[in-house]
Parts: sequence; C-alpha cells; structure tokens
Amino acid sequence: MTTDAAHPRQAYEIIDGPAAWTGPEMAASSHWRHDLSAAEVADLRAAMDRVWARGLAIEDVGLDDFALPVLAPVLAEVYRAVVHGHGFMVLRGLPVDEWSMADAALAYWGIGLHLGLAVPQNAAGHLIGHVRDLGYDPDDPTVRIYTTTRRQPYHTDSCDIVGLLCLQKAKAGGLSALSSSVTIYNEMLRRRPDLVAVLMRPFVYDRKGEVPPGKQETYEMAAFFKTGGLLTTILAPDFIYAAQRFDHVPRLSAAQREALDMMQDLADSDDIRLDLTFEPGDIQLVHNHQVLHSRTDYEDHADPALKRHLLRLWLATPAGRELPEAMAERYGTVALGGMRGGIRVAGARAHVNLVPS
Repeated sequence: MTTDAAHPRQAYEIIDGPAAWTGPEMAASSHWRHDLSAAEVADLRAAMDRVWARGLAIEDVGLDDFALPVLAPVLAEVYRAVVHGHGFMVLRGLPVDEWSMADAALAYWGIGLHLGLAVPQNAAGHLIGHVRDLGYDPDDPTVRIYTTTRRQPYHTDSCDIVGLLCLQKAKAGGLSALSSSVTIYNEMLRRRPDLVAVLMRPFVYDRKGEVPPGKQETYEMAAFFKTGGLLTTILAPDFIYAAQRFDHVPRLSAAQREALDMMQDLADSDDIRLDLTFEPGDIQLVHNHQVLHSRTDYEDHADPALKRHLLRLWLATPAGRELPEAMAERYGTVALGGMRGGIRVAGARAHVNLVPS
C-alpha cells in the first residue's frame, strides 16, 4: 500500500480495543444498558423539585444546581463507557408518562449536565431538540431529515455526545441502529484500503442555511481522521449530497460515491449493526466520534398527542478526546473544556424550547 505525507502508514493500521465492537457481540451482552432504579429516579425528582422551587429556567440550570448523590456515580460510569469505552449507553426507566414535558426536559437536562455542556442544535439556538415529524419536505435540500419521517442514513452529529430521550414511539418503524465506525474502518481497510484513503480526504458539505458568522454556505471535511492514536469519524451523507446543488461545488467522483456507499452498506450489515428498540423513558447516549447512528423511516399516529417524539441533546464533553484542528470548521473550536460543536448563527439565542419547531 502506498502512503503520502497527509496519510502516513500508521493511519492505515487495524484498530483493536473496546470501540471495535460488532452488533451481534453487543446484542449478546447487557453491559451497555442501565435500568434506572426507584432510588435513582427519586434522586432525579428531588433535584427537579429543588430547581422548580427556585424558579429557574431550564437553560439556566448548572451542574451545581442539579446534585445527584445517588445517580451521579452511575453517570460517571456512563460517561467513561461512552467517551473512553465502547461509545454508547442506554438508560431505561425515566417515567416520562407520569411527568409533564417540562419535567421530562428538566430531568434530561440534569442528566446531561453530569456528562457535558449542551450546545445549540439549529439556527434557532435550541439546546434541547425535538425529533419529530414537522411536515417538511424531505426532498428539500435545506430541510434537516430529523424533522421528517424519512429514513436517516448512518451519520454523526456535530457534537461530542448526542443524547436521545424517547417520549413517544412511532406507530410503525422509526427503529434506531448503531454501528461502530472503528469496525467499519477496519473492515474497509481489509477489503478496500483505497477507499479508506478516499475517506481521509475532504468532502464538501452543505450547511443547509445554518451558516456561522464569517463562514461560507459550504465547507470541506474528511470522514476519517487519526489523531492522538484514535480514529475520529465525522459523517453526514445527506449534507454531502445536498452540497451538490451548488454550481461551485465539484461533482462527487465515482470513488467518493463508492466510499460513501460502502460505509453505509457496512454500517447496515447484520455483522456490524446493533438494532435498538426505543421505548418511552429510554435515553440513548452516543459518542459521535466513534459510533454512527441511523433511524428507519416510520409511519406516525394520526393523533398529534401520540406522534413519535424524541428529545435530543448535543453535548460538549469537558475532558473528551483530542480532535483534529480541521474539525473546527464545523465545531467552531476543538478545544477541550469549551463549548465545541453545535450550530451558531448570528442573532440566535441559545435556549430550551418546549414546543416542537
């Protein structure tokens, strides 16, 4: 295999460790799940009551305001598993059917505080996103797919950890799936190392109108990086293909299309994919830099009160991994301990919105 200065030989070595898992291995284990106990839920409820008694807005609640003496040690282990281990965890048993939207959002926010800092997810500055069908046209290149019922390809989000809390599940479909990008990288290296090299070079992305100050409507980003001895993946195929609408953007080459297709095919293969069912009260926490996530298309309920509804958090971790400087083009900054990641546009105020929009 030939190498060059931008892609030294060590960038093409097989990666071992807990991040290189397969779906069948995980399906046979339960170490990635935690069922919340009655004592842990009571701990959350007590913290919520203290916040409401003080009259705080959710976005103004900090870690010091949300002490969790019972649950905090569990969340510390969750953090280690997500950021330094296999890359994801599922918490189950949040009693969302007994709580108001505000209560569910506050409990979720409080859990997030013990894992990182929330960053805005869209041009409106939403710190808690509503993953729900809003009736938008998924074929509109400016529409983000999470606001529709269409299948989402395997992708990463623009943050360190993405969290999803299920409030209501779909009438049919809407299943979640996770795949290790490390395992995908290893398998591509075995079969098509030439396409690994393609994925280590930039693709052009569309910002879909969410343009930070001083930036352009498109930007360039590779899919695979090797930094600090770790493989970091950033991938959003929908945004890559959307960029093709611009005349100034070069057409995707046959090799680029083949590389993107192979990533999707491997991610969705039975040998790699982990399927997850989402029940109300489940929280899925995913390390974006090493795990891809997807969702099948779905049929929703006619009753608006029963429509599929997830709450999303994008979190910047205080002591996560080193990221390549190139990712600052999307993340704003890659500095540890800061508010890296998220979407920031001029005039937007970061806030928690409890109404889907």
